[in-house]
Amino acid sequence: MNSSRHPTRLAALAGVAAVSLSLSVSAVQARELSVSTVLSDAFPWGQAAEKWAELVAERSDGELTLRVYPNSQLVNGDQTREFSAMRSGLIDAAVGSTINWSPQVPELNLFSLPFFMADLDAVDAVTGGAAGEMVFDAIESRGVVPLAWGENGFRQLSNSRGPIDEPGDLDGLKIRVVGSPLFQDTFTALGANPTQMSWADAKPALTTGAVDGQENPLSVFDVARIDQVGQEHLTLWNYMNDPLVFAVNQQVWDSLSEEERTLLREAAEEAGAWEIEMTREEEPERLAAIKERGVTVTELDEAQHQAFVEATESVHDEWVPRIGSEIVEAARADMQGE
Repeated sequence: MNSSRHPTRLAALAGVAAVSLSLSVSAVQARELSVSTVLSDAFPWGQAAEKWAELVAERSDGELTLRVYPNSQLVNGDQTREFSAMRSGLIDAAVGSTINWSPQVPELNLFSLPFFMADLDAVDAVTGGAAGEMVFDAIESRGVVPLAWGENGFRQLSNSRGPIDEPGDLDGLKIRVVGSPLFQDTFTALGANPTQMSWADAKPALTTGAVDGQENPLSVFDVARIDQVGQEHLTLWNYMNDPLVFAVNQQVWDSLSEEERTLLREAAEEAGAWEIEMTREEEPERLAAIKERGVTVTELDEAQHQAFVEATESVHDEWVPRIGSEIVEAARADMQGE
């Protein structure tokens, strides 16, 4: 066949080939990253991950997408394995808890030092200050790139036995705690019997009475309806805070273009700021709803609070060297505005 006799047909074929090639290249370029999170989008934590995914998809025109896997499903329900899984590449990214990652990154225990950060201003000073940078450096040194902060909030104490307003009220109580030795030491110092278990196992244990109490932010207590499993007494003691961290596996990060990295980081920062503001705005409403459901809420006065501070001083003595005295001092300076 003489091609010169069929220019229209050849042009059409060339056009089809060009479109096919374009689609093929687009398909190759489009990339999906897995994102692990412990809680679903019924909770602010899960909503933070979904917001991140939404922003990334919008700004990349679908060329880079994040698929969120809630409820620790990528680590078979064991939330303390999340960081290791991300570091090894089994998980591409995560919106994770400083508590759950602390077994692999000891510096993250800074936020779990009992009664170290008095209020949200103190938390913001640390995450936004020199200590926060040191924490991010510690994460990155272990093969994970931290991008932004989120918030799970101050953790409060609930139980099925009665009001708690002094350390002696905890004597002998079985309290469910996450898999962090610092939590074990804190509740042991307070006379309780800390029992480590994953969140997936916690609610059944509370239901059966295998444990007497638990500690979690108000958002978790409210959304999970922990009062429905016998937790009729809640103490607001703000004994430690649990910031969230948006992060990506180092090798995945290195494989991204500079434009994709910027997009991913900026989307994480925006999602984190959005989630922090939302969590804080909803706190008073959550507390009111919890009270309306018949939960007895105990708020500590200054003297009662100080009694708990003094009862956990030994925990600071033991853990500050493990965390690193330099980072703890940096956090103190941040909180004092130095």
